[in-house]
Amino acid sequence: MTLTSIWSVITKIIDISILWLMIYYILKNIKNNVKMVLILKGVLLIIFFQVLSNILNLYTVGLILQYVLEWGPLAIIVIFQPEIRSVLESIGRSQLLGRHKVLSIDEREKVVYEIMDAVEYLKKNRIGALIVLERDMSLQEYIDPATKVYADLTSPLLGTIFFPNSPLHDGGVIIQGDRITCAGAVFKTSMDPTLSKRLGTRHRAALGIAEETDALALVVSEETGRLSIACNHEINYNLTLDEFRMLLIEELKPKSEIFYDADTAESEGDEDE
Repeated sequence: MTLTSIWSVITKIIDISILWLMIYYILKNIKNNVKMVLILKGVLLIIFFQVLSNILNLYTVGLILQYVLEWGPLAIIVIFQPEIRSVLESIGRSQLLGRHKVLSIDEREKVVYEIMDAVEYLKKNRIGALIVLERDMSLQEYIDPATKVYADLTSPLLGTIFFPNSPLHDGGVIIQGDRITCAGAVFKTSMDPTLSKRLGTRHRAALGIAEETDALALVVSEETGRLSIACNHEINYNLTLDEFRMLLIEELKPKSEIFYDADTAESEGDEDE
């Protein structure tokens, strides 16, 4: 093989790899957006009927579908602009190399301990709080306008930040790894119409950040002291301390460790049989 042919093969591999990477990230961000999934299904259905009309020689149907396919993309961009923007923002926030810091087991245990110690104090004293933990998607756009802290994560510091009448009491705290990056962060509230009207601004902000990113949002209700965790586009409301702790531990596990645990459990099940 000549150098030209080798280079041609390499460029084709790079070309296909980039294409599949783009498709992967688009589908990954679309799957959690109901409206975008419906759009995708509608487009595939139109293409199916277009092919069917060509096979069966359905002239009128084929002509109409041809106009739909020609002008449909423009209509989709105009009508579903907010959803498309949301998907593009999610892709832009994604960190290709994963989270900025993967916590060791000891660091993760310390994070859980400090957060749970603070949450128990906040719950007992009916102090409202919103704590957001960054995962694979960057939260830099929320960090930039907030008050920078850059301090080790400790229970007393969280208690001080959310203490009533504190200047940062009403905002959210963002944690990166095992450090508090900023306080007083403001998040977009969820516009989900199915959300209970009993839930206040903190809960709606928690769900809002969980809908836009893969962050973990922890909420302590100021009125009732109830605990909630928003993640994976949904909110787990009114959790007990044990449920709160277990969900926090589970969601902080790296994905590779979750897969490892699942494989281990499966192998142990096979041995028992």
